[in-house]
Amino acid sequence: MVLLWLTTLNSQAKISCSQSSSSCNFSTAFKLLHLYSSFGLMAIGAGGLRSSSLAFGADQLDKRDNIRNAAMLESFFSWYYVSKTASALIAVTFIVYVQDKMGWMVGFGIPALLMSLSVLSFFLASPFYVKLKSDSSLLTGFTQVLVASYKNRRMRLPSQATPEMYHHINGSMLLLPSEKLRFLNKACIIKNPLQDLSPDGRATDPWSLCTVNQVEELKALIRVIPLWSAGIMMSVTISQNSFPVLQAASMDRHITPYFEIPAGSFSVFLVITITLWITLYDRIVLPLASKIRGKPCRLNEKKRMGIGLFFSCMSMAAMAVAESVRRELAIEEGFSDDPKAVVSMSAMWLLPHYIFSGLGEAFNAIAQNEFYYSQLPKSMSSIATTLFGLGMSVASLVASFILSTVDNVTKKGGESWVSSNINKAHYDYYFWLLTGLCSANLMYFLFCSKAYGPCEGERSRVLDEEDG
Repeated sequence: MVLLWLTTLNSQAKISCSQSSSSCNFSTAFKLLHLYSSFGLMAIGAGGLRSSSLAFGADQLDKRDNIRNAAMLESFFSWYYVSKTASALIAVTFIVYVQDKMGWMVGFGIPALLMSLSVLSFFLASPFYVKLKSDSSLLTGFTQVLVASYKNRRMRLPSQATPEMYHHINGSMLLLPSEKLRFLNKACIIKNPLQDLSPDGRATDPWSLCTVNQVEELKALIRVIPLWSAGIMMSVTISQNSFPVLQAASMDRHITPYFEIPAGSFSVFLVITITLWITLYDRIVLPLASKIRGKPCRLNEKKRMGIGLFFSCMSMAAMAVAESVRRELAIEEGFSDDPKAVVSMSAMWLLPHYIFSGLGEAFNAIAQNEFYYSQLPKSMSSIATTLFGLGMSVASLVASFILSTVDNVTKKGGESWVSSNINKAHYDYYFWLLTGLCSANLMYFLFCSKAYGPCEGERSRVLDEEDG
């Protein structure tokens, strides 16, 4: 951010740009290198932050022997998502406004100052943080398990397993592998202790013999993949955020005769919905339900993920209904050939879409992060908190594929459903298609959820209740 800010100050790095034509003049190769270097450093920094900050924050609170641990983590994940969403909104509203009104020197200076304060506060508080020691590469461990399982594929699994048959880390509480995905258990079976193990108890060839922990880590990741894939469609609906802007631009956005909401600012209703619901859920709904039942009460992660997928379906259906009414009205008013014309229909028709979409994110996105973090082993916390981001990346590709396929197929019969002229196009059909895909995905999620079985925390609660 400092390097980017210097492009507005230093004469040697300063770039001449025309705001009217949105073009910039790079008079020297140094200026271009300077700008690209700032982008490269920001990408590296963002990669480190986004892959670790959520897991690192959760590590500060995670006490798995505490009865309120699940509730604390749920609250943390919720407010983390609120702060992330709110900060993105501030970035595209307040910071952009400052850049437009006060120039790039101030507009880039504010983020640079905020990042400097963030770095300072992080290192000042560093002595007080819980810092888990890094382990060996998980990706290498996963590969070793797959290779060792393949090498030992002809080995027969023992009918009566004992801890002595399996290779495990000294001091580990995990002595036997689970019965699920049993073919992977062949990777940790000791065939000949004298040949397979060194004097200090380590495997002489880690590509032929792995630990029980390594096997269980890979199993845990494989088990969550179906539920992770069900969350991709949720992110596909989130990525449709440009279409409501087109709709809003062609609708009456006046709240009062003198105030009109910008078309691109309607996403603020989504952020407001997320913030309000999380506040109500965390501070009112859960405490009240717990007081009524006389014991801690909360919805588990899978239920919240399912509810979020349902609201995601509703958001697409609401957008389809609004677009159907808007398009019909535009044709009636003679705006078929004028996509920039404003129809006599309030843009408040889009509010149900933003409200349902906000509720979907509040339930599903937060629950996904919490689910991965709680179900994967502690050593995989960084991977757990990047799975949702990975799903969003895959969803962007899926959304592009769906859009291009719809465009290529529908334009053969005349006007494309997703034509640039929204009054001639059939975006309502496109939204109904997404609604159908979301509904099918919800059914797929329910099947995966049932196949997954109870979560780790649920198993513990059931055993406690049975003991009680």
